[in-house]
This record gives sequence, C-alpha cells and structure tokens, in this order.
Amino acid sequence: MLITRGTDGSDEPPLPDFVMKPSPMEKTAREIAARLRENDYIAYFAGGCVRDMVRGLTPKDYDIATDARPEAVQKLFPRTYAVGAHFGVIIVLENGFQFEVATFRSDEGYIDGRHPSAVRFSSPEEDAKRRDFTINGMFYDPVAEEVIDFVGGRADIAAKLVRAIGDPAERLAEDRLRMLRAVRFATVLDYKIDNGTWKALVANAPSINQISAERIRDELVRILTSPNRVRGWDLLDSSGLMRVILPEIDAMKGCLQPEQFHPEGDVFQHTRLMLQFLPEKVSVPLVFSVLLHDVAKPRTATVDETGRIRFSGHDRLGAEMTEEIMRRLRFSGAEIEATVEMVRQHMVFKDVPKMRVAKLKRFMARPTFEDELELHRVDCEGSHRMLDNYEFLLRKREEFANEPVIPLPLVRGDDLIALGLKPGPKFGEILEAAETQQLEGKLRTREEALEWVRREYSLGRTAEENIE
Repeated sequence: MLITRGTDGSDEPPLPDFVMKPSPMEKTAREIAARLRENDYIAYFAGGCVRDMVRGLTPKDYDIATDARPEAVQKLFPRTYAVGAHFGVIIVLENGFQFEVATFRSDEGYIDGRHPSAVRFSSPEEDAKRRDFTINGMFYDPVAEEVIDFVGGRADIAAKLVRAIGDPAERLAEDRLRMLRAVRFATVLDYKIDNGTWKALVANAPSINQISAERIRDELVRILTSPNRVRGWDLLDSSGLMRVILPEIDAMKGCLQPEQFHPEGDVFQHTRLMLQFLPEKVSVPLVFSVLLHDVAKPRTATVDETGRIRFSGHDRLGAEMTEEIMRRLRFSGAEIEATVEMVRQHMVFKDVPKMRVAKLKRFMARPTFEDELELHRVDCEGSHRMLDNYEFLLRKREEFANEPVIPLPLVRGDDLIALGLKPGPKFGEILEAAETQQLEGKLRTREEALEWVRREYSLGRTAEENIE
C-alpha cells in the first residue's frame, strides 16, 4: 500500500493499493534504487512518475533522485553517460531502459530564463522546493512504499490544480518554459491553473520567446495533439502565449467570413471549432494543417462589387506562410512538407465531384490524402456542415478499395523503346496519357495498351519521325 508522508512527517490517509504486477521498466527502476540503497545512499522515484502513481496510472518512465554524487552513480553502474553532470544528472542504462538519476540539488540564480547559473547538492526537501509544480515535486520511496510530499502535491492532485512551488513569479522567471508546461499539464490532465500561478504566467507571457524554438515546438505539439486540445488552445490564447508564439493565428481574430458559408464567426472561431471536431488521436501534420489552413485569410481578404468577402489565393499564400511558421518552430522537413501540401490542397476538395476518374485517383493516391480528407471533414463540420464531397470521397474510396488506386502501369519506358522511340521528353507525355486511359478503365491489358499507343502516336512511322 502507498502511504503519503506529509511535511511534518506524519502519515496521511493511504493511497489506493497498486496490485498490478510491476512493468519491466518499474522493476528495473526499483533495482537501481535498491543498489543505491545497498551502498548507503537515499534513492527515491521523483517527478512525473510519482504524479502518475498517485493518480493510479502506470508511469511511462521513471526518474530517480539520490544523495549520491554523479561520480558515485557512475561507479555503481556499468553503463552510464553524463548528460548534465554539472547539474548532477547521470543517465543509467539497464535492461534496455534508460533512467535519469539526479543528485538532490538546489539551484542558484537563473541568468538566461532557462538554466541555473550554478547548483548546490542538497537535501530531498530543498530539491523538491526548486522544482516547477507541486504535482511534479513529490518523491516515492520504493522500499518503504510511501510518497514523500514536501510541497502539497497530493492535495493539488486531489483538487486537480496546477500550482507553482513557492513564489509563482520566481518559478516562472527561472525557467520560461514552465509557462508552456503549465498550459500543457492543465490541458493533458484537465486541471485548473492556480490563480497566483496564472497571474504570473500572464505577466511573463511576452518573454516566452527567450526559450529555444525547439522547446516551444515540443510543448505546442503535446498541447495540440492532446484530446483536450481545445482547452489548450483557449489557455494559449487567454494567457497571451499564442499572441507571442503564433501571431499569425492571433491575427485571425476579427477576420470576418461570408455568413452563408461560415455562420460560426470569424477565422479564429472557425479554426477553434475545427479542433473540437478532430478525433482524439491526430498526427502533427493534421493538427497543424487545421491551425494553419486559413492562416492567409487576414492577408487576402477583399470585398467584391457584390459585397461578398473573398480570400483569393489564401491556399497558396497559406502554404507559403505555413512553411515559414513551421521552419521558425524547427519542425522536421517531413512534417513541414506534409503540412504545407495539406494547406495548399485544402481548397481542391470542392472540385472533386467534377474530376475525371484519372485525376481523382491521382489526387487520392497522394501520401497526405487520408489526413487531408480528415482536414476537409472538420473544415465542413466547423462551418457550413455540408459533407457532400466528403461522403462522395468515402464512396469512391470504397469503390477503389479492391484494387490499388494507382495500379502498376500497363506500358513502361522499355515498351516505348521497343516500339522505336528514343528516351526523351515525349516519353513522359505518352506514359502519362497511357496511365490516364488505364486509370479510367479504358485500357485493361498490356496488349490493349500497346495497341492504343501505336495507334494514338502513329508508331508505324520510323523512330526518327516519331521523335520529331
């Protein structure tokens, strides 16, 4: 049974029993802690894993806090590497898992809004008090099977509250990333942010760009891929963080749209509503294509002679802006490429019923199509709610399901050479034309395709004449 020990050393009411069999990772973490204990060191689980245990969840990883100095940790374990020995952090590799083993410490002044200028090895209580939020500041003793809570983390878990440890302004000024972490925890856990912590967050939001783009990106991804992403959007907006990190999205506010197509309101409200209609699990390109598909509307908005609002070319400009924004946030090339393609193509969906079969099949065969189809669905759900083209594509997907959307070609380049053609620009034109006939079901066999090429391109002439 887990017991919680308060700051005065007294026992608090017991937490629920954990009767499940320890995972291999937990078993290994316990073995590491036991080895430290056998050598007369303190060894506790620390941080997020304790938060998860108190909440009755299986942790995804385990961090260990100890009074052993980094050099002592490295002597006790055969496979280690130092990721932050200056800060007392050693990675221990055991049984295919890696664990962060950190020496209890207190931090000196933070001079860059992210890292302490120096650290001093200290006690468990001092270590707890230098951490970010109470829910992350607890320890767990795997030998005594008790939670050690110097900061009131268990009470805040019960209250579903994200609260900075100590002075909120001081905690957030030490490490600006904690502002985004507060939003992330409130989003993912569906907790409220304590009033004092919230006021400090709002006051410090303009300084978030002191943090590296990569770290900002990672927190944004965790917030926006959470099933509770709409709450994350709202917290980013109301805190002022969105205005600093993604000013292009903040610019969507007040950008009006034609009411007959967008009764929900301006572009900002439309985008927020789309997030609400997404499924729980989303890819990074999908959720960021939702965020950015209309990012160029404020820049392209015009009113025509009839008084109708138009956004001509917002898909093309939006693709350019999407690439610029995602490069600024240091997304991977693959994520940028996929998201840009989805933004560029999102207006094409209005034309799919008029496409020839070959063009439709090529459109549906692109690697981003499945995410694009979901983008189109939520685009419709978040505006006029007309799903005709979405349902048309579902029917076509089912119709094409029994064979590859793009089958192996009936005619290849070596066939054209055998017919007397020399490789050149004409090759691509002929092969694409033959593929179009095949995709539309007009050519079904290799023999039919070769005969069609002979007839269509008059290949009874000499090869030299054909090339001309």
